[in-house]
Amino acid sequence: MSESKPRRIGDSMIASGAARLGEGAMEKVRAILIGAAGRMGLRMLAAIQETAHIHLTGAVERPDHSFVGRDIGEVAGMGKWNLPLVGSLPEVIGQGDVIIDFTNAEASLKNLEEAARNRKAAVVGSTGFSPSQMDAVQTLTQTIPCVLSPNMSVGVNVLYKVIGDLARILGEDYDVEVIEAHHRMKKDAPSGTAIKMGQILAQALNRDFAKVARFARQGLIGERNRPEIGMQTIRAGDIVGEHTVIFGGIGERIEVTHRAHSRDNFARGALRAAAWVVKQKPGLYDMQDVLGLR
Repeated sequence: MSESKPRRIGDSMIASGAARLGEGAMEKVRAILIGAAGRMGLRMLAAIQETAHIHLTGAVERPDHSFVGRDIGEVAGMGKWNLPLVGSLPEVIGQGDVIIDFTNAEASLKNLEEAARNRKAAVVGSTGFSPSQMDAVQTLTQTIPCVLSPNMSVGVNVLYKVIGDLARILGEDYDVEVIEAHHRMKKDAPSGTAIKMGQILAQALNRDFAKVARFARQGLIGERNRPEIGMQTIRAGDIVGEHTVIFGGIGERIEVTHRAHSRDNFARGALRAAAWVVKQKPGLYDMQDVLGLR
């Protein structure tokens, strides 16, 4: 089998196989990756290496990161890419069409401000935004298109639609619980994905999530309140991510589970979002929009 022509990442030449993600006649998108040396950033780099229509033009980390100044390809163990890891977004913002941000809520908000100043599209996978931070995001995305999703996985976003449909069909006769499990290093709880699931379920059942979400049970709690939506959290080991929604009825129950075996599914979803968002009008979008599930 003959190999396809190599392509550039930075100034290095990387061979792309014909069956890799995004191969085809799509116009190249210039992407700036923020949080490039983190766990998610390294998987993003691997996905970018195999995606013909995404061209990495900037890699950013926090200023005090020990890898700043080094070649990002060498940081990732992928050979020299001739692209240095820099310590601030303004250093490279002019070189990209879209920023891809997997950092944290506070840092992502600052990066969105920089993107808005420079009229650059954005993909944000950070979680833990407070209501006031989300208000700021809404304001900033009046001038740029942004995909913000707590989970970029295609499978999880299909699951969002499925659980909403199930809740509407099953109605009030089934108790609803959400259980999520992640690695011991995860800082926020419940996960942004679990919160999103709870909100979707509440909306489908015409409930106010803020009033019906039950985040803990202990002691003599009495009979379960029918409208409540249980939100249970597990933190252990190196679990990448697992989410289960239980619909419990009398005499039966339905369980819907998504398990992430690696972070690669999140990375591939984020690149799909990046290729999509650069063609959109200013506004705040999520992966449901990217996948056409509205």
